[in-house]
Amino acid sequence: MGRAVTLRLQAALAAMVTAAAVGVVLPITQASAAAGTATGFATGNGGTTGGAGGQTVRATTGTAIHAALCGRASSSTPITIEVEGTINHGNTSKVSGDSCNTAAGVIELKQISNVTIIGVGNGAVFDQLGIHIREARNIIIRNVTVRNVKKSGSPTSNGGDAIGMESDVRNVWVDHVTLEASGGESEGYDGLFDMKNNTQYVTLSYSILRNSGRGGLIGSSESDRSNGYVTFHHNRYENIDSRTPLLRGGVAHIYNNHYVDLHESGINSRAGGRAKVDNNYFEDSKDVLGTFYTDEAGYWQVGGNIFDNVTWSSPGDENNPAGPDPQSNTSVSIPYPYNLDGATCVPDIVRQTAGANKGLLESGGDCSSPQEPTTPPTD
Repeated sequence: MGRAVTLRLQAALAAMVTAAAVGVVLPITQASAAAGTATGFATGNGGTTGGAGGQTVRATTGTAIHAALCGRASSSTPITIEVEGTINHGNTSKVSGDSCNTAAGVIELKQISNVTIIGVGNGAVFDQLGIHIREARNIIIRNVTVRNVKKSGSPTSNGGDAIGMESDVRNVWVDHVTLEASGGESEGYDGLFDMKNNTQYVTLSYSILRNSGRGGLIGSSESDRSNGYVTFHHNRYENIDSRTPLLRGGVAHIYNNHYVDLHESGINSRAGGRAKVDNNYFEDSKDVLGTFYTDEAGYWQVGGNIFDNVTWSSPGDENNPAGPDPQSNTSVSIPYPYNLDGATCVPDIVRQTAGANKGLLESGGDCSSPQEPTTPPTD
């Protein structure tokens, strides 16, 4: 055997050992993620394609996810990371490299672009460990569960957010995920899906958010109005105190979602925020739409929604519920095509499609039966 061949074999064996140690299967294909393409505002600003066209690797630990990011030729080299198993603090270490900026105890997508993370096989669970997107663009997260991420107590991760985005983030599609906590702020939890400090062109679709004090926010304070262009569709919010979402400034398109058991408030448009709220089903909830906890008004355009056993509080200096007969007080233009389901069938369609491990099923629109996503074109 020649020296060059021997050296190549030794290098390959060393790589295999390293891969086994961190829990990653070496890339063997050039492939895009599962079928389906981004929808909503994530299609704007040049679109969201994640790791399409790059290599696909398999990861079974958080360290392996970081290693895959750090093993790219550059911080923008496309990559799809297929995740299977439970990702937690015990198997998520910092990895260093020129193409990454990672941290222990959190999945860090920082100062990078063109990445897809997708759950495969028996499923992917991020247990008490959040996904943090910062100074990044063109990111896709699909078919994963993120649960019980804490900002206080032990262990903590990602400021208590299940998925958090901040600092000049652009073009993120989060699809068919399950985000859940086991309580509110007093139990150590924060938001399930937060966007702040100049985060734009985001879509959350076919997902479940449940058992939390806070669903999520767009803008961290009344002065943080640089966020927006966010679409929420075919999601289920269940057993949430408030923030489904909280919108400070910016524009949100909220359609075909099912809201169940919102305890204090729901869609809270304030500080100049503008929400287009179409064909949603609100059930067994309180104050599901309006401006709450501030005297800085927000606005909404409503149509086709169903309010089933929804109660409304009285208006006050810092409380402006849209009901009991919600009417539009602004007009919001939506720049992309979309197919609406009638609100009457939203609970059933969302039940069949939303969340991780549902086969990535999607609505066909017009209350048609859920279907598998179409394979995106390859040219």
